[in-house]
Amino acid sequence: MVHHSGSIQSFKQQKGMNISKSEITKETSLKPSRRSLPCLAQSYAYSKSLSQSTSLFQSTESESQAPTSITLISTDKAEQVNTEENQNDSVLKCSFADLSDFCLALGKDKDYTDESEHATYDRSRLINDVVTKDKSEFKTKLSKNDMNYIASSGPLFKDGKKRIDYILVYRKTNIQYDKRNTFEKNLRAEGLMLEKEPAIASPDIMFIKIHIPWDTLCKYAERLNIRMPFRKKCYYTDGRSKSMGRMQTYFRRIKNWMAHNPMVLDKSAFPDLEESDCYTGPFSRARIHHFIINNKDTFFSNATRSRIVYHMLERTKYENGISKVGIRKLINNGSYIAAFPPHEGAYKSSQPIKTHGPQNNRHLLYERWARWGMWYKHQPLDLIRLYFGEKIGLYFAWLGWYTGMLIPAAIVGLCVFFYGLFTMNKSQVSQEICKATEVFMCPLCDKNCSLQRLNDSCIYAKVTYLFDNGGTVFFAIFMAIWATVFLEFWKRRRSILTYTWDLIEWEEEEETLRPQFEAKYYKMEIVNPITGKPEPHQPSSDKVTRLLVSVSGIFFMISLVITAVFGVVVYRLVVMEQFASFKWNFIKQYWQFATSAAAVCINFIIIMLLNLAYEKIAYLLTNLEYPRTESEWENSFALKMFLFQFVNLNSSIFYIAFFLGRFVGHPGKYNKLFDRWRLEECHPSGCLIDLCLQMGVIMFLKQIWNNFMELGYPLIQNWWSRHKIKRGIHDASIPQWENDWNLQPMNLHGLMDEYLEMVLQFGFTTIFVAAFPLAPLLALLNNIIEIRLDAYKFVTQWRRPLPARATDIGIWLGILEGIGILAVITNAFVIAITSDYIPRFVYEYKYGPCANHVEQNENCLKGYVNNSLSFFDLSELGMGKSGYCRYRDYRGPPWSSKPYEFTLQYWHILAARLAFIIVFEHLVFGIKSFIAYLIPDVPKGLHERIRREKYLVQEMMYEAELEHLQQQRRKSGQPVHHEWP
Repeated sequence: MVHHSGSIQSFKQQKGMNISKSEITKETSLKPSRRSLPCLAQSYAYSKSLSQSTSLFQSTESESQAPTSITLISTDKAEQVNTEENQNDSVLKCSFADLSDFCLALGKDKDYTDESEHATYDRSRLINDVVTKDKSEFKTKLSKNDMNYIASSGPLFKDGKKRIDYILVYRKTNIQYDKRNTFEKNLRAEGLMLEKEPAIASPDIMFIKIHIPWDTLCKYAERLNIRMPFRKKCYYTDGRSKSMGRMQTYFRRIKNWMAHNPMVLDKSAFPDLEESDCYTGPFSRARIHHFIINNKDTFFSNATRSRIVYHMLERTKYENGISKVGIRKLINNGSYIAAFPPHEGAYKSSQPIKTHGPQNNRHLLYERWARWGMWYKHQPLDLIRLYFGEKIGLYFAWLGWYTGMLIPAAIVGLCVFFYGLFTMNKSQVSQEICKATEVFMCPLCDKNCSLQRLNDSCIYAKVTYLFDNGGTVFFAIFMAIWATVFLEFWKRRRSILTYTWDLIEWEEEEETLRPQFEAKYYKMEIVNPITGKPEPHQPSSDKVTRLLVSVSGIFFMISLVITAVFGVVVYRLVVMEQFASFKWNFIKQYWQFATSAAAVCINFIIIMLLNLAYEKIAYLLTNLEYPRTESEWENSFALKMFLFQFVNLNSSIFYIAFFLGRFVGHPGKYNKLFDRWRLEECHPSGCLIDLCLQMGVIMFLKQIWNNFMELGYPLIQNWWSRHKIKRGIHDASIPQWENDWNLQPMNLHGLMDEYLEMVLQFGFTTIFVAAFPLAPLLALLNNIIEIRLDAYKFVTQWRRPLPARATDIGIWLGILEGIGILAVITNAFVIAITSDYIPRFVYEYKYGPCANHVEQNENCLKGYVNNSLSFFDLSELGMGKSGYCRYRDYRGPPWSSKPYEFTLQYWHILAARLAFIIVFEHLVFGIKSFIAYLIPDVPKGLHERIRREKYLVQEMMYEAELEHLQQQRRKSGQPVHHEWP
């Protein structure tokens, strides 16, 4: 690398820094390039301590000895070598004002000593995971090492030093001990430490505690290219932020004002997560001196240690054979009954967290996140990610983002509802219906229904106006745009999180094949182009055949749902006349409402029963396809479950929205089902009230049911498990790993149920929102509960899941985008067909009093109700009555030349409806596409920062290697060069 002649003085003059001549003359012999100097100033601060870390990797561990701690203290010999150069280094590394605080903190870290080296074994700490610290000692820990202190607590081996990274569970009565013995022997050969301990509550249960030593950890971290921190980030190199001037001052004032926001987390209650504030690079044992290692026991987080152990468990053989590999296969064949990483300790403490601090990260998550009292606080996403992994962290980040975006949607929907509430009595349509005392409606059923006055529908007309008013079209357009903005800004949010969590360059490793796939196609092998090894292969003909069978099964289940909806329709037709002749006057008067309400409840029961069958059928169809990997299986299963439940939930809503009352015919010539039951008509005030009732009841009841199944059911199961344990033992304490074993395991399909519930709710919130503007408000209230409910479940009721990594939410993003497109189409049809917006619009500008001229203070909708009702001669019904009754339609009167034929107004309205659908869809889709174009997936500033950091990482890796080489030359007495030798 060519050495640049630019000095520190010229660089600081460019940056606007003031330094003295004495500082310039004390420039060290090492002159880094001008491009990397700003961040390399920090690398010098680590030079003395990091030079000692080379010897750390050479330390060995035995099964009987705890890992030796890392003490970054310079030896006397190193301090005596070139004292003058070390003094010059200290001037350089603390010469920048921006790094003064950092240098002070570094000085504290210089004499850091690992407390665990002198720790003694304490059985009470092992079992109860209670770390008692007095108030004064806790306050001294609130520095950059408090994260290390908290992470070091957790379940340990019997020696009180080795941390438990994974737990295997098996039954002593299981006869497959040969497979277990071979598997455990191979695990020890790979470098893992194992310790067995029987369960206290159940004598048949045996636990195998696994610890991964430092050498093995480093070896596999290098194999997996795990990125670890090696330099502090320097953000002041972003020149554009300095050029903002007055705008920056304005935003700073707003930020200071927002600091008092009660929703913001108290940063003093959380440890300093150093990983997100450092440059990272792939870990290498040869370059171990590059990385910031204050304590090797906490250098790799618990989540990283668990991932590495699981990687080893998945690739260790238990028998001879290519496919006889992995813990999952051992669990499937019954050799082991469970495998999970342990929780770091108890989530509750008798000592208050404010004075004694958190025992562990689980305790901290419970106190600051999972408690119901934290419902209004932001989520500690970095801590969630640290404890549960990036995949679960992204789920809670998405759920929090979705909940936050629901706030403006709920406010606008509430405004539309209140607009209808305040203008309800001023509505011309409602006033005309309530005053129509002499207008009689035709009977809505054949036998038990009598003539009904139009003003009896006054309440229905007012309630309908709440959801069908002038703000309906605006709200439908707003929600379509909202869905696009939500998804586009989530992509930006995701890119920021992937950058912050160091997932930009992470690529998922090649997945292992599913055992079922290997067992089915082990005779047909091809060479994997990635690994270069032979593996089972599924022929294309077999794959297409199985896919066709699976698709046929999907269509069969969808037809089953449609059949169930048809059964509910028949039920409505049968009981309609029964409610109309009911002895109870309230039911007899509001028989249509009673019919709809009963049908909704029955439909909900059918939905819940079919959901139980859907999961089993989705499993069957997905396994029939024989997916190659677990991710393919999860995506296929998730898509089937979404299709099944989406059709199951929304089929009845689609029927009410687009089919109810559309094909009934007219009085004297009604269409009948099986020539027996007359098809159901809409209420005189319209069908929208039925749609609102259907959506409201299903959404409300389903949310209550889901919340009970997510929290109530695990609570009952865990309570019963604790009850059985307490009956068997009385005074003995239960170890942490046994408490974890008694918790409920996470669902077999991971986060699929959590995402599915929220995606279906997103469909309810957007697809028929024009008919139910309160849907975003109900979703917001539910999600506020859902976040804390899921948090409580993950922290307290479930075993700790494997901290998996991920860069996005997977297939669900595509499903959400598809729902956003469907929402535009359905809302256009709801406004055009279900609501009376288009008939009112046509009457106002074509047939009403304002059609030809507009007079001041004249209501353009005057006479609309009378215009929308057709006449029918009662004498044709054979009821012994004369006169005329009215019904909702645009047909010619009995005295016209073509009685009961569609009028010209009907065709005008039909044309206007079709035109509205086309214009609405093109307008909204155009706005959606324009907004998606305006909002890039990755912010420009973040894109530049990522490129800047890639450049700086290369420079710093070079300079750190050169620096390390020169320090080795100084120690050996060789001459020091300024460039590569």
